[in-house]
Amino acid sequence: QVQLVESGGGLVQPGGSLRLSCAASGSIFSIKAMDWYRQAPGKQRELVAAFTSGGSTVYADSVKGRFTISRVNAKNTVYLQMNSLKPEDTAVYYCHAIAGTARINYWGQGTQVTVSS
Repeated sequence: QVQLVESGGGLVQPGGSLRLSCAASGSIFSIKAMDWYRQAPGKQRELVAAFTSGGSTVYADSVKGRFTISRVNAKNTVYLQMNSLKPEDTAVYYCHAIAGTARINYWGQGTQVTVSS
């Protein structure tokens, strides 16, 4: 079992910044990937940022150049730095992990990000 806890969401004005954190606990040794998704009202959940198996990063086209995913392995934590936020970035942001040989999906509880003036 893997538990994921997000933090760092909130209300921010357009052009502002937020940093989301995702702390993993439990069977962390079995984690194969961790990434960030988001879901806006009335829309499907979408991948925002992820690490590739080679250790590089990939981003949704809509956030390229503005968002940065990073991790601190010693803290079992993944971050999402979000800059130049736009109203269309408003969504619930979810931390996601794949763990174990069965590649089970785990999700955090989500953190609300609202970009509004």
